[in-house]
Amino acid sequence: MQYGLEHYQNTLEKYIKEIEVQLTLLSNINIGVDCCILTEFEQLQQTVSDAHNLTAIYYLQHYLAPFTNHFSSISLAGQTLSNKGHGGLIIIEREVDVTPFIHNGIQIDAKVSQALIETIFYPGGPVHDGGTLIRGDMIKSAGNILPLTNMEVNGRVLGTRHRAAIGLSELTDAVILVVSEESGRISFAYQGELFVVRP
Repeated sequence: MQYGLEHYQNTLEKYIKEIEVQLTLLSNINIGVDCCILTEFEQLQQTVSDAHNLTAIYYLQHYLAPFTNHFSSISLAGQTLSNKGHGGLIIIEREVDVTPFIHNGIQIDAKVSQALIETIFYPGGPVHDGGTLIRGDMIKSAGNILPLTNMEVNGRVLGTRHRAAIGLSELTDAVILVVSEESGRISFAYQGELFVVRP
């Protein structure tokens, strides 16, 4: 799904108002043993999660749209990989050439498609553990080895895919989409930071 600025701002404004209403309701509840507020917290958590997802998708689209026409295919492939418990590491090149920083990939030179991205990351395949490079509307290579960051997030060491995504984003302006094999979480790295798209 693609979001224009006006749609994003209007929808986010609705979420923020809903969060304010939910927080006001919570603050007016007389908290005690006889009053369970778990349902209210679940509703608040869902609204915050929905607002977060909207914002993450908007920014991801904003960062990618000038550099590829296949945001939807890339996004849907990431969602499918997540749902199936398959990991993924997708490099979307922007202005800076990433080839000096990645190594040992197998040349693909095929048009971007959701099906091809999903096939590349099928577990046990010859290139599923490496990064797939997208340049414009083409998948240029797969199975690439990326530089790793030593950065920790919230005091914990990250997995290899996440460290690779951040590492390359520290050296280039690329956006690197990561799908966690363990949790199904979808994130993207940009300018040395990692942003969660789908918890």
